[in-house]
Amino acid sequence: MFLLFEVRKGVVNIMKIFGENVFNDAVMKERLPHATYKSLRKTIEEGLALDPGVAEIVANAMKDWAIEKGATHFTHWFQPLTGITAEKQDSFISPTKYGNVVMEFSGKELSQGEPDASSFPSGGIRATFEARGYTIWDCTSPAFLKKDADLLTLCIPTAFCSYTGEALDKKTPLLRSMQTLSKQALRVLRLFGNTTTARVTSSVGAEQEYFLVDKKFFDQRLDLMLTGRTLFGAMPPKGQELDDHYFGSIKTRVASFMNELNVELWKLGVLAKTQHNEVAPGQFELAPIYGTTNIAADHNQLVMETMKKVALRHNMVCLLHEKPFAGINGSGKHNNWSLTTNDGLNLLEPGHTPHENLQFLTIICAVVKAVDDYAELLRGSAANPGNDHRLGANEAPPAIISIFLGDQLTDIFAQLESGGLNRSLQGEKLASGVKTLPAFRKDSTDRNRTSPFAFTGNKFEFRMIGSSQSISGPNVVFNLIIAEVLSQFADRLEQAADFNQVLQELLQETVTNHKRILFDGNGYSAEWVEEAAKRGLPNISSTVDAALVLLRESTIDLYEKHKVLDRTELESRYEINLEQYCKQINIEALTMIDMAKHQIIPAAVKYSTQLANSINAIKSASKTTDVSVQEDLLKNLCSTLVSLEEKLNALEQDVQTANALLGDAYEHGVYYRDVVFKAMEALRIDGDKLETIIDADLWPLPTYAQMLFML
Repeated sequence: MFLLFEVRKGVVNIMKIFGENVFNDAVMKERLPHATYKSLRKTIEEGLALDPGVAEIVANAMKDWAIEKGATHFTHWFQPLTGITAEKQDSFISPTKYGNVVMEFSGKELSQGEPDASSFPSGGIRATFEARGYTIWDCTSPAFLKKDADLLTLCIPTAFCSYTGEALDKKTPLLRSMQTLSKQALRVLRLFGNTTTARVTSSVGAEQEYFLVDKKFFDQRLDLMLTGRTLFGAMPPKGQELDDHYFGSIKTRVASFMNELNVELWKLGVLAKTQHNEVAPGQFELAPIYGTTNIAADHNQLVMETMKKVALRHNMVCLLHEKPFAGINGSGKHNNWSLTTNDGLNLLEPGHTPHENLQFLTIICAVVKAVDDYAELLRGSAANPGNDHRLGANEAPPAIISIFLGDQLTDIFAQLESGGLNRSLQGEKLASGVKTLPAFRKDSTDRNRTSPFAFTGNKFEFRMIGSSQSISGPNVVFNLIIAEVLSQFADRLEQAADFNQVLQELLQETVTNHKRILFDGNGYSAEWVEEAAKRGLPNISSTVDAALVLLRESTIDLYEKHKVLDRTELESRYEINLEQYCKQINIEALTMIDMAKHQIIPAAVKYSTQLANSINAIKSASKTTDVSVQEDLLKNLCSTLVSLEEKLNALEQDVQTANALLGDAYEHGVYYRDVVFKAMEALRIDGDKLETIIDADLWPLPTYAQMLFML
């Protein structure tokens, strides 16, 4: 039975189009010699070294497939430390001695590229005159065809490193972390008698939140164009307080966008599954089915890129900033993380009697210990300027890391701490009270959307990641810290004379020592903030402070022990994170200054002049007419304008001071956070007040009501 999907141009057969633009396993099996295919699959499935002879054969097959599809160019598609993707395109053509061309693509071109490394963020690793860098084929993530206008390009997922070998991208440390996680997890599995599993892989499903606005409004907002968020904007009479947008009926225009988005993603092999209206007006979400972490990271980049392209075709703009509109919910990215084996076992699947599943409990305890021991590292992985607006704002998880386990596991952990395991709570039947509705057995635990790190049945959901961020960074941290704790567990258990006794002691100690990280209550409450402080849990509110953990010797030792990043690479990321923070705030400040000077102040002057002329005209016409309303309005307008001008001058001076600072990266970041950003907030108060005073016909910016509700 064929699955059919309605789109504007007719009926599409999903089974036929899914993955049609991907050089996937089915295509490789069809086009590669059996021995080559088998060798490549062995590398992908078991993490073994790639046979050098394979690349040449794969390159030729990949080229033929791409050209048959209409491709003329290829590119090494990589993820530099900007957080977005990059590519340098080359055509397949090569000249002949007779003045013609042939279409060629060699194994070397597939395996290795050479983009300029000096123009990407490097944190001091590469100087301007040190330009050479390399892209290296990631054969575990399938190549795909990407269409831009009439150009069809073969995209080859790659890692990106410097001439001297340091990682300059998001993918290289991710692949390294997956490698060490597999190694340490296999050590633990062997202790439980598993001799068949060859590889353990982290798996991820990344839910993506986003906003849509009409392009005509976007084009009139300099702040949206340059920064991705509104720097001015008064709240409309209605926001999200009625909760009527969440899971509401999808508007026709948005549904059309979603239909086309799904088709484009399915062609790229992205398992787009769920779509719905989110909490805020104009906000939506797309969720995929989970996949291997490095492929999931590639796919999430494709999701974000495709959202932007498809939105433009519908005369809309997709906003991925974490907080495009002040006063209503921002956007995050929920990272659903699990561990799976190459032979199909989910290591976070509790089974029907988890209290008897000691292997599962060992993995869960390892996660709890890892999150507690490295909470600041995990918090830092979700830090960026946009996310500073979200975290802890009663719309997203708090900036305090805690773990929600739910009733069943919480009860089992209590049993572990007391030294005995004898039960697993089971979900009861749920009856609606309506005879025609079926009764069913509910889950053994509820969900907690206020928790930053929640167990949700057979996976952990990390809810702190910002909507614009690459998921690679947080998943590097997950993989690394859990690999470290699994290695600690394995070190101890491998030396045990009595495995069961030592395992019982280990699990009991872990629960006792790390129960402070467990919290099943309301993470938004002020009481939790106080309680977390008593427990000694860190509460890091800003990107600037979150960056400091990268320079700790314990952090460097951890990364170097597992060969994920070395000292130089970590120091570079510290510099890059703070540099990007300062640059982003600087751009926002300059944009506010421009908008205030060239849009808001002229509108205020024009309206005040009209009011003054109106007052004078009325007084000239009638000495007895009461013009107190107009005079009060003019007085309020002028006083607000004076205040705005003073704050504008202060912001300009603060920006000049910031640009002249010669201190280190942290001091620079602190100044932007504590001085420049505060001055921006002060300026916005008066700008937003003027919006509520000035005649709507004179106000130069599209309003929140227009942008959020006119789709």
